[in-house]
Amino acid sequence: MSRPRGTGSVFRFKGTGNWWIKYHRNGKPVRENSHSPKVKDAERLLKRRMGEIAAGMWTGPKIDRTMMAELYQDLEREYRINGRKSIGHLKARWKLHLEPLFGALKASQVTSETVGRYIDLRQQAGAENATCNRELPILKRMFSLARRATPAKVAAMPYIPMLKESNTRTGFLESQQHDQLAAECGKVGLWLRALFEVGVTYGWRHEELLGLRVRQVNITEGVIRLEPNTTKNDEGREVTLTLPVRELLRECVRGKDADDYTFTRQDGKPVLNFRKTWTNVCEAAGCTGLLFHDLRRTAARNLRRAGVAEGVIMKIGGWKTRSVFERYAIVDQSDISAGISKLEIQQQRDHEQFGQSLGRNQAETSASRIALPLPAPLPN
Repeated sequence: MSRPRGTGSVFRFKGTGNWWIKYHRNGKPVRENSHSPKVKDAERLLKRRMGEIAAGMWTGPKIDRTMMAELYQDLEREYRINGRKSIGHLKARWKLHLEPLFGALKASQVTSETVGRYIDLRQQAGAENATCNRELPILKRMFSLARRATPAKVAAMPYIPMLKESNTRTGFLESQQHDQLAAECGKVGLWLRALFEVGVTYGWRHEELLGLRVRQVNITEGVIRLEPNTTKNDEGREVTLTLPVRELLRECVRGKDADDYTFTRQDGKPVLNFRKTWTNVCEAAGCTGLLFHDLRRTAARNLRRAGVAEGVIMKIGGWKTRSVFERYAIVDQSDISAGISKLEIQQQRDHEQFGQSLGRNQAETSASRIALPLPAPLPN
């Protein structure tokens, strides 16, 4: 049967098994192999090509030959151009997890089913949903860049879901544990004692602290600052030094040049990694399992308990969005109990004030009744 004019055609060369499609682009005929012996597959391909032409997204048969490895290279280039600090994580996640499944595929072969199979494999391998949620956005970004390319490298982007995270950490340091952990850190050295105090006071990340230079610590003015582009969100921060932090940092920077690192070991070498040391001091202090990053959560809670406005807490700790801050500013049972106690005290005060007010009103009513003049006698 003949097809309506302008809708292309489906045909098969004599002696071949696969069906071909033919359509016109800017008045020029285009013939393309559907690579399928089924006529319905060829008709679907033709329909898609006609839709691409109508939407102005047609790039020809090459769009179906784009490899996922090419899309990844484009993404890595974009990270380098923009100087993204997480490029190391990007390379590791692609090489270890994403490339084994997607590296040899064409972009057109990646469907929502393919993504679902990847998620299933990762979960069977023991990966948490939070881990998968750091890998899936890489696929999203790859397809997003490919669609915005000129000409576009993919015709469509598959549905890539984000998984529900149920392993959010809730650990923090109780006030009674602070002194014991501080003492254990002091046994290791001044650098760890100072790192701990700054971390638990301001909630700064250990990566931000390890890169801190002497010029960023002003003992005279009593401030410490993080330069722009050295933090996770690339925004600079400046805070006032508390007395314990001031005294510890004073010793850390003593005798050093402006460009020297603030936190150095006894031999003068900068601290690069202290994960094992931190684990040991936490075990000795009875805080097994506490991460240095948990001090961020502790600082947020302590600042909130001290009555600091949440907007100011976000500025101090470097939380850029409210949703992320809410994950750190946790409320535990002791906070709830303290809140209920405050409510009971306020209710008792309100009850006493109401009783006093009621007593005054009754007294005033009685007095007014006594003071009222007697009515005049009626005339006969």
